[in-house]
Amino acid sequence: MAKVVNGGESSATALWYVGPGRAELRPEAVPALKPGEARVRALHGAISRGTERLVLAGGVPESEFGRMRAPLMGGAFPFPVKYGYSTVGEVEAGPSDLVGRTVFALHPHQSRFVLPAEMVVAVPPGVPPRRAVLAANMETALNAVWDAAPGPADRVAVVGAGVLGMLVAWLIGRIPGTEVTLVDIAPARSALAQRLGLTFAPPDAAPADCDLVVHTSASGTGLATALALAGDEATVLELSWYGAREVAVALGGAFHSRRLRLVSSQVGKVAASHRARWTPRRRLAAALALLADPALDHLLAPATAFADLPEKLPGLLAPEGGALCPVIDY
Repeated sequence: MAKVVNGGESSATALWYVGPGRAELRPEAVPALKPGEARVRALHGAISRGTERLVLAGGVPESEFGRMRAPLMGGAFPFPVKYGYSTVGEVEAGPSDLVGRTVFALHPHQSRFVLPAEMVVAVPPGVPPRRAVLAANMETALNAVWDAAPGPADRVAVVGAGVLGMLVAWLIGRIPGTEVTLVDIAPARSALAQRLGLTFAPPDAAPADCDLVVHTSASGTGLATALALAGDEATVLELSWYGAREVAVALGGAFHSRRLRLVSSQVGKVAASHRARWTPRRRLAAALALLADPALDHLLAPATAFADLPEKLPGLLAPEGGALCPVIDY
């Protein structure tokens, strides 16, 4: 067993969601290490815009309180809750083979924390620490692609050009011969799509009769667009999270006669196609390795200082800002 290095107590600060539209920083006592644990000093973090917007608004449905718990969440829904699941930091104490290494952890927004060493994943040398905050988004995108099972030369539309939609389209676009189009109502996202080498179209100019459509916009209008773009017997993969909102789904018209398939995808479990062989840890390590392309830096918004987060969080989570990943600098 690796030797534990520097395992004493320390202090930290964490972000807590305390009421609808309100968050605050609170002091945290960081315990002394136990065998098999690591203490991490946070360097950068990322905010999951869709999920954390619902958390900030108190929009997590009561039926999902248990399933929506992040791995190391504090408190309980709806409030107060210490939430988040994207932190990159440096191991400053713990097993000697980890000390000094840059790692990714599914941990809430907190300046320093202790967790089981098996829950940190080393950031590959070719991935800068700030870009590595995209690992949680990339893991969700990778799982979605496994669920969707696109093939070479498929015509694919991804409806919703936020961070998740961009990553899904980027992954599918690496399959030989695929024709991938990002579809969104915001023309400004076209330039970002081009920086990632992706084709962009507004809904009225998007390709029809697609072999696969992935929906990520978290809107009923976007879902209707996705269903309209699907070809006969095609799959529409629903990757949006709506929280407690009810969404109308256009299952009339040609939905049945065209034999469309509406399928859900969610990162909480490894996709069924890979579950027998892949663990969540292996999937997360693969997601980190996929972040080696410098083009993905275009998905990162200018960083926000952790100390300013409570004041700036409502603006960072506003729906109109969804093309970029909000980054935290500790």
